[in-house]
Amino acid sequence: MQSSGKGEESKVPLLKDLSSTLPFNENDDDDHDQDLVRRVWIESKKLWHIVGPSIFSRVASYTMNVITQAFAGHLGDLELASISIASTVIVGFNFGLLLGMASALETLCGQAFGAKKYQMLGIYMQRSWIVLFVCCVLLLPMYVFASPILKLLGQPTDVAEQTGLVSMWMIPLHFSFAFQFPLQRFLQCQLKTAVIAWVSLVALLVHIFVSWLFVYQLQFGVVGTAITLNFSWWVLVFGMFGYTVCGGCPLSWSGFSIKAFSGLWEFVQLSAASGVMLWYLSLSLLSLSLSVERWKPFMSLENWYYRILVLMTGNLKNAEIAVDALSICMTINGWEMMIPLAFFAATGVRVANELGAGRGKAAKFATTVSVVTSIVIGLFFCLLIVIFRDKFAIIFSSSELVMNAVNKLSILLAFTILLNSVQPVLSGVAVGSGWQSYVAYINIGCYYIIGVPIGVMMGWVFHLGVMGIWAGMIGGTAVQTLILIIITIRCDWEKEAKQASMRVQKWEGPNQE
Repeated sequence: MQSSGKGEESKVPLLKDLSSTLPFNENDDDDHDQDLVRRVWIESKKLWHIVGPSIFSRVASYTMNVITQAFAGHLGDLELASISIASTVIVGFNFGLLLGMASALETLCGQAFGAKKYQMLGIYMQRSWIVLFVCCVLLLPMYVFASPILKLLGQPTDVAEQTGLVSMWMIPLHFSFAFQFPLQRFLQCQLKTAVIAWVSLVALLVHIFVSWLFVYQLQFGVVGTAITLNFSWWVLVFGMFGYTVCGGCPLSWSGFSIKAFSGLWEFVQLSAASGVMLWYLSLSLLSLSLSVERWKPFMSLENWYYRILVLMTGNLKNAEIAVDALSICMTINGWEMMIPLAFFAATGVRVANELGAGRGKAAKFATTVSVVTSIVIGLFFCLLIVIFRDKFAIIFSSSELVMNAVNKLSILLAFTILLNSVQPVLSGVAVGSGWQSYVAYINIGCYYIIGVPIGVMMGWVFHLGVMGIWAGMIGGTAVQTLILIIITIRCDWEKEAKQASMRVQKWEGPNQE
């Protein structure tokens, strides 16, 4: 974007780029501070228009999983173990990959929406349906052979057998991901987030009712708990799909199209990069809904990244106390993480919209506002943890030893929450800009090449126990965050806007109007 040469850059660098979105003229006599405050306020409203419903929808989905765990827990320890392992290890493994692959739509749909190429959004979503459905088929053996897989991992025979049964009943849930994730991002990129929140509320209410009906009234047992998840997640699918095809998206949905089958290989490549980038994060969050007190024997399976932390902790002295304390901290972190995840989604949409519209500086400004807002919220929760570090563990345990151990870990928890207020937002910038492949390598390197080895060294070589292990793995997160900060600061946003325009033209194809 060329400068007019009349001194605009010396006043407000972003004013020209944002002029189309602001309710005032460039010739206003407001001073710089007033302009900045107004711009921040307007951008914050746009951001929270996405963040608010996103937080609610994520908390609703999280709560559905917690409700399922609670109903299974009242059936017995074996039932709780089987439903928890099925939802965490089997479903969680696939959930993370499919969720990450669907995030490719945040780049494509977000930039197409910003470029006003509305007709392409429906095509992109249908391509994502195809790719994710095929991926679901390829992942089916994990459900079919869940029992032998778990036996190979060392789980007791009775737990493995019942988990295998539950996993088979969760296959419909598995296929719902292929349609629900693209639908959510399709609507989100068009700023139709209120619809997602309302559908999530309906699904949550339905889930509560069918859980009571299948488990207590019809007495379907642990199979009934699996059926409730199938039912509720397909309510999400049909709710969002019904809104889309019944006139809710007249510009972006014009029916099914054969064009969805073109360009699938390029779509697979972008989806795969997105899947690797977000896989570790979604796995850790899904699994944190486990019942801490009743899940102690299976903590080593908790998730893809933090399971390593818990597994290493289980080999320390006083392992049971250490695992209990760490699990409590991870659960608190999981609850709070719903907020940064919402900022992740909102930042991806805002950056993609502005880049697609050719406003590179506006994308930079949206990034700045989102990062600062998330950090402020992270600092608030960080201070809460520090202030109540000797009290919040009582929610989960009455053991004095466990509460003391949590107290010692609270500083690491606070620092983790603070880091998590930055890292997901920067990952959202990467998604909105189409940097998934680069960030995928950064994530793998920082977490599994830096984080885990340093954690092992500090935990055993320097005899710092669970604090050393966690602190070392936090180091991996810190390095990743630092790299993402450097990449974002050094980004040429005008160049990114041009690349976004080229990407939209490339994916639109020569036959589009």
